Amino acid sequence: MNITDDSRAKRNVTVLVMAQAILGAQMPMIFVIGGLAGGMLASNPCLATLPISFIIFGSMTTAPWISPLMQRNGRRFGFLIGAFSGAAGALVAAYGLYSGSFLTLLAGSYLTGIYMSAQGFYRFAATDMASKEFQPKAISFVMAGGLVAAILGPQLNKLVQDAFIIPFLGSYLAVAVLNIVGMTLFFLLDSPKGTRSEPKTESTAITRSRRELLRDPRIVVAIICAMVSYALMNLVMTSTPLAVVGCGFDKDYANDIVSAHVLAMFIPSFFTGHLIARFGVEKIISLGLMILAGAGVVGLAGVELSNFYIALILLGLGWNFGFIGATTMLAGSHAPHERGVVQGMNDMIVFGMTTIASLASGGLMNCSGGTAVEGWNAVNLAMIPFLVLAGASLIWLIRQPKTLAPV
Repeated sequence: MNITDDSRAKRNVTVLVMAQAILGAQMPMIFVIGGLAGGMLASNPCLATLPISFIIFGSMTTAPWISPLMQRNGRRFGFLIGAFSGAAGALVAAYGLYSGSFLTLLAGSYLTGIYMSAQGFYRFAATDMASKEFQPKAISFVMAGGLVAAILGPQLNKLVQDAFIIPFLGSYLAVAVLNIVGMTLFFLLDSPKGTRSEPKTESTAITRSRRELLRDPRIVVAIICAMVSYALMNLVMTSTPLAVVGCGFDKDYANDIVSAHVLAMFIPSFFTGHLIARFGVEKIISLGLMILAGAGVVGLAGVELSNFYIALILLGLGWNFGFIGATTMLAGSHAPHERGVVQGMNDMIVFGMTTIASLASGGLMNCSGGTAVEGWNAVNLAMIPFLVLAGASLIWLIRQPKTLAPV
């Protein structure tokens, strides 16, 4: 890979960081208001968080077709579809609030899931033209754009959520504007169709089937570690506000704890890529899993404010190392022309498990014990089998013969 290629990659990374910051701001907004808006319209309070689950479900079902679409037509085309769907979803959800229709709100949430799926491919797009040395740094820089989104989204939401008589109508309209403005960035993206030019050798000309890809140890382990990192983060984060308020603390503390968590998710992205390049991807994923386990231990140790703060900060750090590490491992585990199939399959599995985690989170918190403390403990204990799965798979990979490592 020559300097010119990395120069093109750095230009794309700049565009993707800006997209992550501007368009990505809609996600913390929607995740804050989704359950509250659902509670206003749902006939059964137990269904209040269903709009959030529909977002993740929409992302899961979109990944298998939008990734090959980008493979054929270029990243720009897929990202524009995502932004358009985000705008349409916000407007449909706004109409659901205006008309008092819960089903319409769910339909808008599903469309938002299409945006969420497209956003997930920003990190992969950063590696398309990057050298192997720059790939982990490119992923980290793009993920770091989420730090701006984590600050911009909630602050914007405070300004617009009560702008109309109908609560949160202004929030959904602001999300539509973010998508319309943000989609213009993608016209600056250097996004050729297909894959970059490479010799037509037998190894790069033949695309393996999904079954064959899932026999590749590094691909399987990368998917497992990404799935566990993302699902456990979602499982615990979704329950945190319920646990904080249920343990007698004011909801403002819940907001502050979640804000600390989101900052912990993205601040390390400025140096995660450097750590991967220096120490190796397996060690960074291992560190991420250990930190996630530490979050569970702190959560089980007590329900003081300090426990919530420390547990959620550790949860964010563990997600960062585990998820970015798994993404980097996956990016180096397949041929360029296979990326559409591999990345789509990866995100379908990751967001499929995250959908289950989002649905399970409320049930564990509210239905697994008589008190908020018992529910919170159940949520943290639920992390154990998944951490064991990811840890065991990583140890298995490390013990494999060197011939299984990617070339």
